[in-house]
Amino acid sequence: MKKLSNISVKEFRDILSQLGLQPLRTVGGHEIWTKNGLKRAVVFQTYVEPVPEFIVRNAIRDLGLSHEFISKLEEM
Repeated sequence: MKKLSNISVKEFRDILSQLGLQPLRTVGGHEIWTKNGLKRAVVFQTYVEPVPEFIVRNAIRDLGLSHEFISKLEEM
């Protein structure tokens, strides 16, 4: 399995959208995405390109996704 790397802001938005999240608001340089039933919103900086790996991993954890999902992201 290869290492999960940084992804572009556009790709990250696309992934969040495919997972059913919607942008709630933009505050300063941060976007906040959420969906019903989610305990913690996904927040990331829009002015940092690409989105750092640790933000992607935190979002995966907060969404309760499995390691199989990480593998699918790595294949992208």
